[in-house]
Amino acid sequence: MPHRYITTPIYYVNDRPHLGHAYASIHADIMARYRRAAGDDVILLTGADEHGEKIAKAAMLANEPPAAFAARHARTFEDAWRRLAVEPDQFVRTSSPAHARVVSDCLTKLYQAGDIYLAEYEGLYSVGQERFVTDKELVDGKLPEDKDPPVPRREPNYFFRMEAHREWMRNLLEGSPDLIHPPHYRNEILKLLEEPIGDLSISRPIERLDWGIPIPWDDKHVTYVWFDALLSYVSPLGYPDQQTFTEYWPSTRHVIGKDILRTHTLFWLSMTHALGIEPYQRLHVSGHLLGADGRKMSKSLGNGVDPLEAAEIYGVDALRYTLVSEVSFGLDGIISNAVIEQRLNHNLADDLGNLAARTLAMVTKYRDGLVPAAQAYDAAEHEIIARAGELPDLVLSLVDEMKIGDAVKHVMSLVKHLNAYAARSAPWTLAKSPSLAGRLDTVLYTLLEGLYAVSNLLAPVMPAKMQELRSLLGASDSPRWEVPWGQGVTPGSVIKEQILFPKKSDAKP
Repeated sequence: MPHRYITTPIYYVNDRPHLGHAYASIHADIMARYRRAAGDDVILLTGADEHGEKIAKAAMLANEPPAAFAARHARTFEDAWRRLAVEPDQFVRTSSPAHARVVSDCLTKLYQAGDIYLAEYEGLYSVGQERFVTDKELVDGKLPEDKDPPVPRREPNYFFRMEAHREWMRNLLEGSPDLIHPPHYRNEILKLLEEPIGDLSISRPIERLDWGIPIPWDDKHVTYVWFDALLSYVSPLGYPDQQTFTEYWPSTRHVIGKDILRTHTLFWLSMTHALGIEPYQRLHVSGHLLGADGRKMSKSLGNGVDPLEAAEIYGVDALRYTLVSEVSFGLDGIISNAVIEQRLNHNLADDLGNLAARTLAMVTKYRDGLVPAAQAYDAAEHEIIARAGELPDLVLSLVDEMKIGDAVKHVMSLVKHLNAYAARSAPWTLAKSPSLAGRLDTVLYTLLEGLYAVSNLLAPVMPAKMQELRSLLGASDSPRWEVPWGQGVTPGSVIKEQILFPKKSDAKP
């Protein structure tokens, strides 16, 4: 059984989850569900990044100890994923003793190898990004993603010799065109690697910040939050010598947002190389979600969509469907309440919901609510059978490229085809003639079996609604993968009628 290790970012828990967090986590969850459906042994990891200056500052403003503040916000993230049907196998917390031991061991190994040294550093420091920055990164005096300009700082720091790995990283990216997806992000990093990247500050003086993992050989410093957080991808697997790490790490797929691209390339690749850890298999990088005004969603602009509120209004599955269908992974795109409502009302209610409603209603009316047995198939049915049979492999190949929206589009194309088939076959006309009873049975069975195939193909995207659909079809609640045609719904089973996707109206922007 193939192993798969899929990770979300390890989220910085200084505030509640926003739609960007949901976007990355839902994509990772859907990829994990598809791979499990195909028979892979999958670990899906998410977690909480709990150390650093922003956490300490936010905790002080909340009048809480940092540990209590971080624990409270970590629970908020865990609760959000439950409510959004994101089901991680592991939730790592960087404040856990097991993770701290891995960080300490890695620091010690690098220090003893001469890869870490102490030096005085003077420069501009971004509190928002928790790192030193260069003048060429600034736009109008600050980083584009920060509210406040960086502040000058001079202090002793321990440094990791990141520059020593620059040529290796260049060779890796040039020889691995599929390592970073989409490829334009790989080109961005290759451009950065044409010039010196310098060494990485990996400690903070305890006199300024004491909320962090202590540097093992110097209790006057704590570990830089990014060095700490990146190692939380390997610590839950039992790095360095546990079998779980050996089995799963070679298959690693990281799912991140483009705002943390540099840390997951320059920082993480150089760290893994120095530690003797092979590179991740793939880095999937998302774009930014934009508000209805076309600007990046932000709390200060008030143009964001609260994922939990949207799930409450439109349903969890409609939100998940919209996030993968509306914005192609890797590109920027607009998500608003109006967009979610439109996807719900048109794609889900009018297309899939209408197909289910009319099919179930006809089976109820013409066959007393019992699944009929198909008789002879003609060319129309054979075309549907062929399309349904091709979809599992096509969907999986697209999901592996994080083109989940394209995969969903292909499945919804089958839904449209089934709707057109129903209109052409006109069961309501066939029902008027007893001599066409066999033909009516075949058409109704084809529609039911087609819906069953759709329910399995879309189960990773909309787990609750597709389970509900299978129940309405009189089939097993559990999704199955690559079910041969004719082994989905069972003749004689009792179907039920129900509105699968109730429409909504009057969405706020």
